[in-house]
Amino acid sequence: MEDRNGSTGEGRGLVLVVEDEHAIADLERLYLSRAGYGVHVERDGGAALARVRQLRPVAIVLDVGLPGVDGIEVCRRLREGGDWTPVIFVTARDDEVDRVLGLELGADDYLTKPFSPRELVARVKSLQRRASGPPSARVLAVGGVQLDLDRRTAEAAGHPVPLTAMEFDLLAHLMSEPGRVFSREQLLSAVWGQADYGGGRTVDVHVAQLRAKLGAASPVRTTRGVGYSASADPGQGRP
Repeated sequence: MEDRNGSTGEGRGLVLVVEDEHAIADLERLYLSRAGYGVHVERDGGAALARVRQLRPVAIVLDVGLPGVDGIEVCRRLREGGDWTPVIFVTARDDEVDRVLGLELGADDYLTKPFSPRELVARVKSLQRRASGPPSARVLAVGGVQLDLDRRTAEAAGHPVPLTAMEFDLLAHLMSEPGRVFSREQLLSAVWGQADYGGGRTVDVHVAQLRAKLGAASPVRTTRGVGYSASADPGQGRP
């Protein structure tokens, strides 16, 4: 059955689009629907929060500049409530401060208007692939941190740690080759799939978020002037 604000949730799953500009919302819905996604559209943040709990979307395309409860606050409330549905921020402002704030709040990706609707679809597909995980169970462990790549779960010092899709993928990439130092450019290419994704600051923000969440158990080390690695040895690089 088709929702009055969108299309069916069959196929790849349902995407919640939160956008108050009708033309942009219609374009996003059109391209996502063509790609096999169900789409539900909300125009304000308060209604979107209620719909997330009701619809359980596979991803949220979230405009930052919403009336009332804006996109930043929507993401903040979701993460504080333990909801880690992948979020792609959409904004009319190409400002690093806004981008960094969004990533720090737990957003997984970021698009600046105007953007190609095909690019939006590609980003949603990429996040969904990451969230679904690999077909076979594998576990990575470095020091006191353990990642279950099949279940997409993380533990630090025996306690579960909620990670965004990007945070999980970044940590998994580092932990897949313990001791190897990856440059920011290598991480941008391997984890984000782009040669230049907002500059190295994007990687730095995600590393800072990982360290904050993992606490003293964090295996992420910094090699000044080179990049980052994962190591149980605190003597390799600096925390």
